[in-house]
Amino acid sequence: MPVPAIRILLGEEERATLTAWSRASSGEHRLVERARIILLASEGIPAREIARRLDTRLARVSKWRQRFASQRLAGLQDSPRSGKPKTYDEVAEKRLLALLDAPPPEGYSQWNGRLLADALGDVSDDQVWRLLRKHKIQLQRRRSWCISTDPEFGAKAADMVGLYLSPPENAVVLCVDEKPHIQVLERAQGWLRLPNGKALNGFSHCYKRHGTSTLFAALEVATGQVQVAHYPRRRRRQFLEFMNDVVAQHPDTELHVILDNLNTHKPKRNRWLERHPQVHFHFIPTYSSWLNMVEVWFSILSRQALRNLSATSVRQLRGAIDHFVKAYSETATPFEWTKAVVEPSAPRQRYSDLCK
Repeated sequence: MPVPAIRILLGEEERATLTAWSRASSGEHRLVERARIILLASEGIPAREIARRLDTRLARVSKWRQRFASQRLAGLQDSPRSGKPKTYDEVAEKRLLALLDAPPPEGYSQWNGRLLADALGDVSDDQVWRLLRKHKIQLQRRRSWCISTDPEFGAKAADMVGLYLSPPENAVVLCVDEKPHIQVLERAQGWLRLPNGKALNGFSHCYKRHGTSTLFAALEVATGQVQVAHYPRRRRRQFLEFMNDVVAQHPDTELHVILDNLNTHKPKRNRWLERHPQVHFHFIPTYSSWLNMVEVWFSILSRQALRNLSATSVRQLRGAIDHFVKAYSETATPFEWTKAVVEPSAPRQRYSDLCK
């Protein structure tokens, strides 16, 4: 005696979901067919008639009726498949990362994909690059860091951050530094028309040198305004002369000046400070120039005014810098200190540690 077909009863949500699947124009064909099988079965249509209407096999109709009856909507999804066995296991990954910590073969200064695959022997080039992409390792990229050896790093760094975030009342905080030996380079530049009709902006590889100039700058932390001065050198005499100009710009005002540990900022400074009791020097920790905000402004100056500049004299270079300072001051805004944790060093971890 034949076994009676399983009766399919649908809830409102199930019917709505199956109807949406069956009408999906961009859905998977197999899921559309399974949804239609269940919808027709819920109307009491026999399995043979369903197979005829959908032009499919009777066994397929019976299979999905039974799967739906036991597992409902989840039963219409494909069962998990094991797939192709892995060619490489975690051991190969650990071997690769450990190899990156070892020196490259003799004659090479750094590893590349082919050298890594050759050294591993049983790992393909493609798998090497897959693992490198997995761990976001870029062999050609080199990062640098500077380790501060200052035993008082914590106290000095806290002093800098305190001045940035909570400056003293009725006082001005200034970041002072020099950009020495700015080269005056003259080079031909302009728009070039290529044979294919494209135009690009470029400059000649050849250039002429016309001397150098040293720029002193004082960045006011609260406003972002910058005061500059040009000198041929950066000795103690030029530094104190610049500081005299800075003090003159802020008469009868308490000044807190953030400086690096350059020797020209320190020797014989006590006599000058005794004559200017309203000025207080704060020295950043050694090898921590990033704690001085004026370095950010020097970076902006280099990118926006000096990188593509062609000048024929020191005077022309200084004029270009002064024009940039004037334009910058019209829209200057203070830099916002956002670094939450200040540490003396941040060296890169070993690659082999990535697997731990």
